[in-house]
Amino acid sequence: MRCSAGEAASGVAVPRARFGTPATCFRRVRAMTTRNRLGGIIHTYQKYDPRSFPSPTKPVPDLVSGAMEHLLACGSLRELTEEEIARAVRIDPTQIAGLGPSLESLIEMLWERKRKILATYEIDRVEREAAERYHELSWHMVPPRRLRKRFERALLGEQLFDLERLWYDVGDERGAFARHLVQLIDRLSDKYQIDELAAKYEFIGRTAMSIPRALEIKDELETIDRLLKQLEEAAKTAHVGVIDLSELAEFAEPDAVAGLRDLARRIEEYVRHLAQQQGLERTAHGYQLTPKAYRLFQGRLLERVFTKLEASRSGRHRGPIVGEGAVEMQATKPYEFGDSLANMDVPGSLLNAMIREGPGVPVRVIQEDVEIHRTRNAPKCATVVLLDMSGSMRYAGLYVNVKRMGLALEGLIHREYPGDYLQFVEVATFAKPRHAGEIASLLPKPMLMYDPIVRMKADMSDERISEFDVPPHFTNIQHGLQLARRFLAMQDTPNRQIILITDGLPTAHFEEQFLYLLYPPHPQTEAATLREGLLCRREGITANIFLLPTWSQSTEDVQFAYRLAESAAGRVFLTAGKDLDRYVLWDYLDHRREIVA
Repeated sequence: MRCSAGEAASGVAVPRARFGTPATCFRRVRAMTTRNRLGGIIHTYQKYDPRSFPSPTKPVPDLVSGAMEHLLACGSLRELTEEEIARAVRIDPTQIAGLGPSLESLIEMLWERKRKILATYEIDRVEREAAERYHELSWHMVPPRRLRKRFERALLGEQLFDLERLWYDVGDERGAFARHLVQLIDRLSDKYQIDELAAKYEFIGRTAMSIPRALEIKDELETIDRLLKQLEEAAKTAHVGVIDLSELAEFAEPDAVAGLRDLARRIEEYVRHLAQQQGLERTAHGYQLTPKAYRLFQGRLLERVFTKLEASRSGRHRGPIVGEGAVEMQATKPYEFGDSLANMDVPGSLLNAMIREGPGVPVRVIQEDVEIHRTRNAPKCATVVLLDMSGSMRYAGLYVNVKRMGLALEGLIHREYPGDYLQFVEVATFAKPRHAGEIASLLPKPMLMYDPIVRMKADMSDERISEFDVPPHFTNIQHGLQLARRFLAMQDTPNRQIILITDGLPTAHFEEQFLYLLYPPHPQTEAATLREGLLCRREGITANIFLLPTWSQSTEDVQFAYRLAESAAGRVFLTAGKDLDRYVLWDYLDHRREIVA
């Protein structure tokens, strides 16, 4: 077969065995184009070997998301092993040349082996034999008089536990009854396994089996099932490492096993390369997440959040104030005294001058010709996010959704609004400021009290009492709002807000130096929290509440969120689902309810 000019110009790699060397191909194309010179030949080398994997047209597998989801759920910054990274990554099996056919042939080989076994043997005879051996031995056993009734019940019940307890109560482990009891337990165990074999597999053959042979066939069939499950998983996820190659070697040809070992080695090298690219740093004990990995994960979170958004006008924060600002708008207006010429619409001004004077040079511009771009403000925003990490957030993994939302918000502000202020506060019995890098490792506080009613008061000014002496799993929203108000008081912007992510009513609050822990939620705690919301409103701070659904949520939780949002001139977002795909918005400014997104 010959090489065409189109093939050479496209830079497609071609096997030498069929098409010859690249130099030969180049000479042929040059000779073909000598007659009509069209500017020569351009070669583009893609640096892609079709025998390697993955294809450059396929999306790069995502290692970071799996590792970060593990970190969000476990809250541990320990180093991840290669096996955990391999299970976290999702590789398209079609990217790996030869993986599909290799696994399919092995799966078909194992299925054929299993079908042959089931078509060869029958199970009824050995099942009867196992039952007869068990009862035959029991007929020759003479239990002590004090244990006779227990022995008869255990014999009829065919429970290994009862027979084992009976052996312990015999006392004389060297006696005839004790020795026969051990043999009976062994025969009952064989009977159990053969009954399981008959219930699990459908034998249609005619060859009888002995009890030892039946147990061997049971082990072989279970091994085949285990290998089939591993091979099917590898065919879906390209995780060749999950296959037990030592067990597979008992059934497959050596060449096939060697091929899988080579594929596993290549995939392992590929995963290491991806880990390095995506910010997973390799250490002596495994992989460790780096800031680059955090940014990649935040970017993917934002992509997932904004995937379903419709096209809209681009920009930063859209403020309602139009006037002397830093951002030019397309709209223009005639020049007025005091307007900055830095915002002058030069083409529009020159056009006005030419229309007034007519064609010709020079063009003389007077004050009436000057057009000025209207401007608007790009306001700075200051936000404090209160992350509820009380004990109730561990139910249904709510804390994972809270941390995921926090990371997405931090990534959005870091990427789109770098001038904004953002601070995170962890809320439990005490509120504590947290850096953005600490969010992923936060976990709900452990439950240290299970009393149905708790009424506790602690004087935190007492030197003998510290935070470690107080149960940490209560919800102190009042302290969180107070701390957020202090952070926002230092910001030089009128756009200040608090975002509270919680699942319900508060159960702790401060009154001067006294800490109150009250469960079930008490009106005293609710009143103290609402007072803090009013203080936020007086200082021009808005508080918005994201109320997460939980199995114990009641109308009181929702009504409290409404009252708190109203006291702080904010809104309540009732989320549905872990993806926060729907919000019910209660707007206290317009006094109406809306379904958003």
